[in-house]
Amino acid sequence: MLSGKQLLFDDIPFPLEEIQEHYENGYITYRKGIEYKAGKKPYCVRCGNMEPHWFAVYPCARCQEACIYCRRCLMMGRISECTPLIGWNGPVPDTPLSSKILAWQGTLSQGQLEASKRVVEAILQNKEWLIWAVCGAGKTEVLFAGIEAALATKKRICIATPRTDVVLELTPRLKSAFPDIPIASLYGGSEDRHVFAPLTIATTHQLLRFYQAFDAMILDEVDAFPYTVEEALQYAAVQARKPTSSMIYLTATPNEKWQRECRTGKRAFTTIPARYHRHPLPVPEFVWCGNWKKSLCKGKLPENVLCWIKTRLQNNKQSLLFFPHISLMEEALPIVRNLAPATEAVHAEDPCRKDKVQRMRKKEILFLLTTTILERGVTFPNIDVAVIGAEDLIFTESALVQIAGRAGRSKDYPKGVVTFFHYGKTNEMMKAKRQIVMMNREGIARGLIDV
Repeated sequence: MLSGKQLLFDDIPFPLEEIQEHYENGYITYRKGIEYKAGKKPYCVRCGNMEPHWFAVYPCARCQEACIYCRRCLMMGRISECTPLIGWNGPVPDTPLSSKILAWQGTLSQGQLEASKRVVEAILQNKEWLIWAVCGAGKTEVLFAGIEAALATKKRICIATPRTDVVLELTPRLKSAFPDIPIASLYGGSEDRHVFAPLTIATTHQLLRFYQAFDAMILDEVDAFPYTVEEALQYAAVQARKPTSSMIYLTATPNEKWQRECRTGKRAFTTIPARYHRHPLPVPEFVWCGNWKKSLCKGKLPENVLCWIKTRLQNNKQSLLFFPHISLMEEALPIVRNLAPATEAVHAEDPCRKDKVQRMRKKEILFLLTTTILERGVTFPNIDVAVIGAEDLIFTESALVQIAGRAGRSKDYPKGVVTFFHYGKTNEMMKAKRQIVMMNREGIARGLIDV
């Protein structure tokens, strides 16, 4: 339970006397939960927080004093001045592995194969590597050989991602590929919380419970919220690695700094510029739609947006319509429903979100209105995509590339249409289109796309 972890007393279902006995025998370690840096500033050892406004004081029953605690990682259990982080100093549990580790029988495309070799090298040589792969390139399959190589050399490996949806999607795929390997799947409310496994799939929040646990860390969707904006999660990913370990980053949309580092040779990377089905990525079309918010206030959508919807309705073509804000999406819902009753809307706080996505997969929903919550992590085989209000600040280069990446993913339907309806082009729109065009060009140049 404790190997590679940093847990609180409340997390461990053993009596204090037993824990203390193991500590006295040198098997258990205690680390202070909150240290003091220069100038007596509190510092949270678990999440790395040093910001004064994230600390608070409460009357502590344990030490009978006013105790400082960290609010930033409170969702993982309260950590205070008198709370130790408990770890394991004894032998690491041995997990016997079967002779055949990988059961997956598929074949990789040329682009996937090149990236797969780099992943294996990086894991065996304890390097950092970025796999910059377009949406729908088959990133998961690229990892299989690397995971197999890590497990074969008794390395403990973790695949971490910012979003629970991705953990839930990856778990069955990896269990199918590695059927005889114990796999722990960790997210809020997971039953695998205390499972020790050679292969762990976790949300980045769950990494706050690990300390120097993994020989290889694979960070998927490295550009996704909340990982990009929460320093605690970035700190957790570093803390969960062993001092000598490898780190593989996976993304379709690295930020500008990383793109610059790739171009100037400062970051080791491999691109997969084409999808496995060898068709180019759909390039978004920019369509000016005027002051669409003003139209919505009058209970209307711009004429060219309505025309777009009607065309899909006539062809019975499923579509995703992205809106920048929930309120605007909900205003548009009855308008679209007047044309197509089989229309639903979904957002992050929607309790029926998973059910609606499932119904979309079963083709029970024709149009699904959504916020950026569905910009990644979902695949529908045959859809067109529209963004209403692509000029909004929420639609960054990364978000727009990911949204465009929802279309044309299936080998049976590789030519989805992507339309950005806007009230003025933005730099982010231009950069997103430029990145997609650049990847298509590279794919053609490397012989990965059939012209």
